[in-house]
Parts: sequence; structure tokens; C-alpha cells
Amino acid sequence: MKRDTEPMEERAVRRPILGIAGTVALIAMTAAGCSGLPERVESVEQARQSINEVAREPLAGRVAAEEIQAARQALASADAAYEEGEPLTLIEHRAYVAQRYADISHELVSEAQAREEVQRGEVERNRIVAESREREAEAARRAAEEARRELDVQARAAEEQALAAQAAEERARGLQRELEELEARDTDRGLVLTLGDVLFDTGQSELQPGAMTTIDRLAQFMDDYPERSVRIEGHTDSAGSDETNQQLSERRAFAVRDALLARGVEASRVEAVGYGETRPIASNDSPGGRLQNRRIEIVLSDTH
Repeated sequence: MKRDTEPMEERAVRRPILGIAGTVALIAMTAAGCSGLPERVESVEQARQSINEVAREPLAGRVAAEEIQAARQALASADAAYEEGEPLTLIEHRAYVAQRYADISHELVSEAQAREEVQRGEVERNRIVAESREREAEAARRAAEEARRELDVQARAAEEQALAAQAAEERARGLQRELEELEARDTDRGLVLTLGDVLFDTGQSELQPGAMTTIDRLAQFMDDYPERSVRIEGHTDSAGSDETNQQLSERRAFAVRDALLARGVEASRVEAVGYGETRPIASNDSPGGRLQNRRIEIVLSDTH
């Protein structure tokens, strides 16, 4: 490696120190995402070249063995992520870690080379330069320690982000499964679960024992997804007077609401309303049509 003869202060300024720029670069890489891997990832190859260069230095094995090993491990992790088809942002982050450790190794080798050069100089010059190098070495050690700490923070942040993404994906799959079990359908009003009048005896508003399984499942759904709210709508067929049907639809809607509240669902998340016979979904001229019109509709909101 060519010996650096420029002033010590300029070399100190040029040493890589991780800070706001490094953090911004990592955030930009993470936000970019990955839709496909290129044949060559430049950041990985650059890190590989830097590691090979510093490893060839005569003093590397003595003064930077730990850092070079850490760099190689990070590079191997990046190569493994590439082979496994992991997101490009993850591969580039691991390459970034490898490059930072290579930079730290380079600084430690440069420091050692400088010390040897000082020893070959004149006695007085050695004294002056040695004192300067000692201050520079201390600054380098502090910078290296700061870089290691920042790398640790970034690695933890990347891990937490990956875990959060995994949790979000699992939650989405769980929501889909629960909606399928509830047999909810997507409508222009949102997700709607329709319960026939099998929940109640004819003309009555007391929930039958067989309805409790459905109520329990709905209450569990509300507990699993506390950001969601529910609107319970009661409907009847046209048999009977308008007033009687209106009152019956309201009582039935509130019966379902009360059952949910009894199972711990917050009142602020549950709305109940009755529409009587005003919103039929089939003709009331046949028994089958009237059966369809006698129903409870559960409308699940996207957010609470």
C-alpha cells in the first residue's frame, strides 16, 4: 500500500466517520425496496475489493484481524442473502456493514504504518510525530468505536424493521382467515356479515343459544383487531305493521350489541340500528324471499 505522505490533520479529516450521512443512506436503501436482483450488486463488489486490498497489507493480520474478520462475515452474509434471493435493500445493508469494517481496518493499518514510519525517523522528529500520531490514534480509536456502535444500532434497527414487516404480513393473513371464517363479503359499504333470523325465534328478539357461537367468534374478532368498529343492522320482512317491524328490528340489533358488550367489546366500537322492512334484499311475496329479508347485517369498518 502506498505510504500516505500528506499532512496528518488532512488524513484525520478524510477518515470515514459514520454519522447522519450514513444513516440517511441506510434509510434510502431500506425505502427503495427490491423487485428483482441485478446480476452484479456494486456495493457488494466494492466491499469485496476493499476487504481484499486491506487484507493484503503486511500489518493487517497484526493490527486489524478482528475488523477484517467482521468485514468478511458481513460480506459472506450479503453473498448468502443474494443467493437466497433476499431483498436488495437487505443485501446492500450487509454490504454497507462490510464496507464500514473494511474502512475501520484500513484506518488501523494506516495508523500502524504511520507509527513504523515515525520510528525510522530522527529522534526529535520521532518524538514530535509520535505525539501527534498518538493523538491521531486516539481519535481513530474513538471514531472506530463510534462506528461500531452505530453499526450495532443500524443492525438492530434493520432487524426490528424485518420483524415488524413479518408481523404485519402474519396479521394480514390472520385477518383474511378470520374474515373467511366469519363468511364476510366485501361490499361498497365495507365488509358485511349477514346472519339470518335463525338467531331468534319468530317475532322475538332474544338470542337463541345456538347464536352464541357466532357472537363469540365476532367478539374474538373485535378483540383481535381493536382498530375496527362494527355496525349492527336489524331487518325484517313485510309481515306485520311497519311500527312492529321497526321495533323488532331495533330490539334484535340491540340484542346482538348487548351480547358483544357482555363479552368485553367497548361500547364506543359498536353501533346498533333497526331498519324494519324498509331494506329488503328479496321479494316478500314468497316464504323464501321473506326468510332472506329477516336478517341481521354486521358491517365491519376498516378502521376504528
